[in-house]
Amino acid sequence: MSRIDRRRPSPYDSAAMLAPLPDQIEVERAVATGREYSGQLPLERLARLQGMLHDSQGQVAYTLRFGRTVIGQPMVEVEADTALPLLCQSSLERFELPVAVRTRLGLISREEDESGLPEGYEPCLMQQGLVDPLALIEDELILTVPVIARNPALASSEREQEAPVEVEAKPNPFAALAALKRK
Repeated sequence: MSRIDRRRPSPYDSAAMLAPLPDQIEVERAVATGREYSGQLPLERLARLQGMLHDSQGQVAYTLRFGRTVIGQPMVEVEADTALPLLCQSSLERFELPVAVRTRLGLISREEDESGLPEGYEPCLMQQGLVDPLALIEDELILTVPVIARNPALASSEREQEAPVEVEAKPNPFAALAALKRK
């Protein structure tokens, strides 16, 4: 017979700090409590990203972890995993590009504060102490979209099909001039 743990979760349990994604996040409160937002959202909710995709079918699994940098500045770790539906520019067929984003953003209130961020942190400008979590995720995904989308599976199969090109050695047309110059 198995025992069931019926205790109430402690506010210090990491699972108790998970919360649904709000429209705006008050940075100082999220940092002070070590707030973590985790879940999934449909690609169709990312309006700016949609214009770069073939269609908006799919989900993004995300995690946002708030905390402080080693020098005490507010920060957020952004993780996002998805498969972006793109149009291959070689075959003109839809393919899904797997994407895994892992980045650390230093939350700053003025652009001048950017130079004070520790190494490994990208700057993210807060507006009146608030950030838009959807925009954080969307911005990071936009950066992963290739300028020219090509299906990696297609590219590797094309390389395998290409036969090595044999080039005949032709005489150098300037060899005669070099011989005259030596005389």
